[in-house]
This record gives sequence, C-alpha cells and structure tokens, in this order.
Amino acid sequence: PMTEAISNAKQIGLALLYFDDNYGCYPDATTIAEVKRQTSTSLSLGDASSNEIFRQLIATGTSSERIFWAQSAISPRKPDEIMHGAEALKKGEVAFAYVAGLGSASDPATPLLMAPVDPVRRCFERRSRYKDRAVILFCDGSARQFPIDKHGRVWINGMDLFDPRQTFWKGKPPDIKWPE
Repeated sequence: PMTEAISNAKQIGLALLYFDDNYGCYPDATTIAEVKRQTSTSLSLGDASSNEIFRQLIATGTSSERIFWAQSAISPRKPDEIMHGAEALKKGEVAFAYVAGLGSASDPATPLLMAPVDPVRRCFERRSRYKDRAVILFCDGSARQFPIDKHGRVWINGMDLFDPRQTFWKGKPPDIKWPE
C-alpha cells in the first residue's frame, strides 16, 4: 500500500504539472471556469473537496481514476474507472488531501498532497499497512514518508505540518481540500 500510494502521488504530481503548464497554476476554484470553457466538460467541478478539484485533471486529460486512490478507511476499494458525469471520482475513490492555491512556482518544500487522511477529524489516519506513516508529495515532486503520532499529526521542522507558522505556509493556514 505504501509503494502504491507514493507512486500514485507522483503520478498526480505529473498531472498537476501538465495542468499548471496549460492553466498557470494547479487546479483550484480560480481555474474551474476556464477548464469548463476549454474542455466543455460535463463533470461536476467544484472546490469543496479534493474529489471536486481533481475532476479538473480528469476533464483536462488524466486517463485513470486509479492514481487518486490509496488504501485507507475512506477508500477501501479501488476506483471503478467510470469517469463521466456523477461517477467520476465519486466518494470513496479519492484518498489524497490536496492543498489548493499552489503552482509550479510555489516553494518547492511546500506539501501538496497527503495520504492516508481522516477528513472528519482533519488529520492523518494511522494505518498498520503504512506502518503508521504518511505519504506527502511536495511541490518539488518528491514524495516522502513521515511518522504519524498517536493524535494523527505529522511533525515537520518541530511543528505540526498544518501549523501556519511553518515557513512554507507563510503565516496562513493551508487551504486543504479533504477527500469525500
């Protein structure tokens, strides 16, 4: 599961770079109208969850739902690969939380994707199959593993990953889009 999560995170990272090359940033609320205009997609695009944001990647050419999956309590089965209408990246088919508002020019040390997560508690999900470690993809394209503490937190630079005091957040809370 850990190897698959890392591989899928890196594949999403490549799709994000392609998107950034065409739209000037990674997908977020500001790119929805342009994606709809350029692709004439019938997919439900929004910005309330990572599922909704990642549909922009499907609309612009990502050919598989499976890259958005990682084994977790919220995504126990792999996606069904039905990528049209309301079936695209439906609840349970996405395991990654996503930090909106970034692009290829962002600080390379900024976290971009993470799994496994608990969207209800807004923290990481400890999983024995992951040896209680989180997979985090950074803006520089690297994916690394970090221990998850007993409270579901990951510590980087001596602080909780989501702490706005982290230098990469520049004093503002990250705009995290949690999976459905």
